[in-house]
Amino acid sequence: MFFPLWLGYALTVDGLVYQRTGTSLLARSWRAYAGLFVISAPAWWLFELINVRTQNWEYVGRGHFTDLEYSLLATLSFSTVMPAVFGTAELASSMRIIRVLPRGLVIEPTRTKTLLMFMSGVAMLVLMLAWPQLFFPVIWLSVFLIVEPINIWRGYRPLTASLQTGDWRPIVSLWLGALTCGFFWEFWNFFAFPQWIYHVPWVDFLRVFEMPILGYGGYLPFGMELFALYQLVIGVFGVNRGDFVHLDPGADDHAFD
Repeated sequence: MFFPLWLGYALTVDGLVYQRTGTSLLARSWRAYAGLFVISAPAWWLFELINVRTQNWEYVGRGHFTDLEYSLLATLSFSTVMPAVFGTAELASSMRIIRVLPRGLVIEPTRTKTLLMFMSGVAMLVLMLAWPQLFFPVIWLSVFLIVEPINIWRGYRPLTASLQTGDWRPIVSLWLGALTCGFFWEFWNFFAFPQWIYHVPWVDFLRVFEMPILGYGGYLPFGMELFALYQLVIGVFGVNRGDFVHLDPGADDHAFD
């Protein structure tokens, strides 16, 4: 029942965004909205592949399904991740607390900086695969550091574009969107069967549901990774949907006045 639960969540959030702003992911294009489900599933399978090495989570009740059943049901479940996170991020971006955020640190995406970003991401990934017990946390940052520079170099829409003017609101919106979804993922998982459980070295204390409290910090860069992966996929396939996900609070606000 994971898929209908999270489909209902995604559609509810989409409706709230439309009510508040007059637009939403689904209202802008049902085809592009459906595309989020298609891209979301392989994006999460990437993290499942990395988890084969890190072994930070496992699924209790996996044995009740054949390999085919598990693959199909898991893929269907994973397909809801991007619609849920991006929809919640758009809802967050419509909130006044986000709209009035002042300018922050200005970061220019120079070639040197993007190259350092890319090299840092690759180094993190190598360290994580070599010593997963020590470097497992960087799974939630390394993918973004690798993919974002590629998006910049290829001319795809980068998440960090707004940082050239010190506008951190799109990133903060993604942080809140992913963290909110993370809370509900863990909340509904705690009372479910089958369910996932965590094996997290060093920080396995103060659990909120199944997740150690420090583990929720991983949801912040996770939202950024999803956005970067989405832009990479649609860019590679030449789909002109770069601005489909609206994280800009709007040009009519006076947050920077």
